[in-house]
Amino acid sequence: MVETVIMSSEEIQSSLRRMAHETVEKNGSLDELLLVGIRTRGVPLATRLAASIGQLADLKVPIGALDISLYRDDLASAPLWPLVLSTEIPVEITKRNVVIVDDVLYTGRSVRAALDALTHLGRPKRIQLAVLVDRGHRELPIRADFVGKNIPTSKSETVKVRLKETDGHDAVVLIGHGAPISAGRGGS
Repeated sequence: MVETVIMSSEEIQSSLRRMAHETVEKNGSLDELLLVGIRTRGVPLATRLAASIGQLADLKVPIGALDISLYRDDLASAPLWPLVLSTEIPVEITKRNVVIVDDVLYTGRSVRAALDALTHLGRPKRIQLAVLVDRGHRELPIRADFVGKNIPTSKSETVKVRLKETDGHDAVVLIGHGAPISAGRGGS
């Protein structure tokens, strides 16, 4: 297996700053904004995104953590029951502009599960999606509103987001078979 770094720590931070600007522009009044990270890596990304938005708009954006384990559509075929983590939403979501934050958008099934989980908690005014990496290969009609980087991949490749909070360092790597892939591949 060949592992190629496709986003450095600096590129991750730059992408999050750009996504923060886009979120502020698209949402107007930020008083109703709530960022909700999908466990596991969506939570620290939501925290970082909220910090960047807070610096731009001089306010504290509430951040939640969403566990989607019991909302997955592959639950019946899983060999073991999933490890269920806590969902922590610090404010009422009804009538809020909620931005779901995740690390990688692939088939869209995790986002679908997140939508189901959120709607069990209330009825947001609007739901948007922010992802650090969109790698394509959607199986459901789901598209991100805010994307750090689009990275075209083959289905045989894997994209891994590594964050200081969960992995000790920041990087996005592409794992595949064969020759290394150019780090300039994709584009944002």
